[in-house]
Amino acid sequence: MRYGYVGLGNLGGHLAASLIRAGHELVVFDRDPALAARHRDMGASVAGSLAEVAERSDHVFTCLPSPAASEAVLALLLTAMKPGATWIENSTLGRDDVLRLAGLARTGGVRMLEAPVTGGVHLAARGEITVLAGGDADLFQMHRPALEAIGNRIFHMGPLGSAAVIKVITNMLAFIHLVADGEALMLAKRGGLDLKTAWEAIAASSGTSFVHETEGQLILNGSYDIAFTMDLALKDLGFAMGFGREFGVPLDLASQTLQTFMKGRAVYGGGAQSTQIVKLLEDALGTDLRAEGFPSRLE
Repeated sequence: MRYGYVGLGNLGGHLAASLIRAGHELVVFDRDPALAARHRDMGASVAGSLAEVAERSDHVFTCLPSPAASEAVLALLLTAMKPGATWIENSTLGRDDVLRLAGLARTGGVRMLEAPVTGGVHLAARGEITVLAGGDADLFQMHRPALEAIGNRIFHMGPLGSAAVIKVITNMLAFIHLVADGEALMLAKRGGLDLKTAWEAIAASSGTSFVHETEGQLILNGSYDIAFTMDLALKDLGFAMGFGREFGVPLDLASQTLQTFMKGRAVYGGGAQSTQIVKLLEDALGTDLRAEGFPSRLE
């Protein structure tokens, strides 16, 4: 099968590269020609338009920044996708968006497999990210080899919409953990502890988290460079709050975290790194959380 890939940014670029490394024939497109050219150098074929991607592919992956972008790209892909093709969506969408866009795809004879990913850009770069799939079981099995090329832990969560729910849950937890980790590190700093040793002790304790062990290092370095923005964090937290209302679950911590990120966006801008949310506390107290020996980016 020949796959298309649309959206070669911080995340999608790595996912597409993993497909190429695994030997899949790939046709790529991005509105930034430089990103597409980079993948041509890896062995992909570059299309000049979305319609050309659809014409030259059996199935198409997308990784895009918003539901509106996904809808716009899908509409153009449907002008040329073959009946029976699959649209595999790596973007994070709300469940309602997934179901609505799957219906739109069906009008063009195209089936949808949602496949958002979680774990961070650094794991995507290594082909070790977690893939959360939702859709018909036969479709999941058809594309499992491609999913296993982009990630090393693959979960079929159930029918369409299921992956959207679990992806939002995992991101909600990550943002809560991020705010909590900033407070914990600040307590250690103001308590007179060596921050490197404190980070190591937390990582070896019952209080550790994936966020502490990864994004905590970028906080201590001062780069905050996680390749994920405040705007994207707020999008995902908004989805979480919507699920809370729909399912009748009070999300007190998530609500407080949402307010904190809204403040972070107001201060640093929507394009700022999501990890910079900890800088709110640093700036408020005039105390930087810095320690030697931590990387500026995760590898």
